[in-house]
Amino acid sequence: MFTVMKYPTPPYYEQLRERCTDIGFDMPSEMPVGQLLKVLIASKPGGNFLELGTGMGLSLSWMIAGMDGKSTLTTLDDDEKLIREVSKIIDDPRVSILHADGDQWIETKQAERFDLVFADTWPGKYRLLEETLAMLHPGGIYIVDDMLPQENWPEGHDRKAAALTEVLLAHDDLVSVSMNWSTGVLIGVKK
Repeated sequence: MFTVMKYPTPPYYEQLRERCTDIGFDMPSEMPVGQLLKVLIASKPGGNFLELGTGMGLSLSWMIAGMDGKSTLTTLDDDEKLIREVSKIIDDPRVSILHADGDQWIETKQAERFDLVFADTWPGKYRLLEETLAMLHPGGIYIVDDMLPQENWPEGHDRKAAALTEVLLAHDDLVSVSMNWSTGVLIGVKK
């Protein structure tokens, strides 16, 4: 067992966290996941990154902190209110913040390739998984969190998470690891 040390938060993080409280957003990614995303992003200089499920942008702030000057990041969410809130705070020319239906976006962007995909919503995680994995460059990283039971899970979601874990760990195109850490993180690297 180890303890994750508290590191300085990235730009935008505190402002976004305050807005979470102000508007009652109660589903942000945990700080350790953000710290991991920052490190993984930093391992891909000049990379092209995708976040499915912007939420209130806390994980996005960590991802931005890991990017170099030549990297780009697309983040999207189908909640227009959240996208408006995040867009008011994050201003970075390397980042595209989109209000979009994740399923439709994935289906229409199959020619796009990414160095890392953080799937933090149903599209790209529980729906259109194969299409999302196809969007990774070889050596690209696929990451999901919230794989351990959460208080806000609907009944039966534990079976969905277990099935997804099984699929990803056995996937022919990935080298994957499931970590009983934070909210439960699974990382796969495309062969």
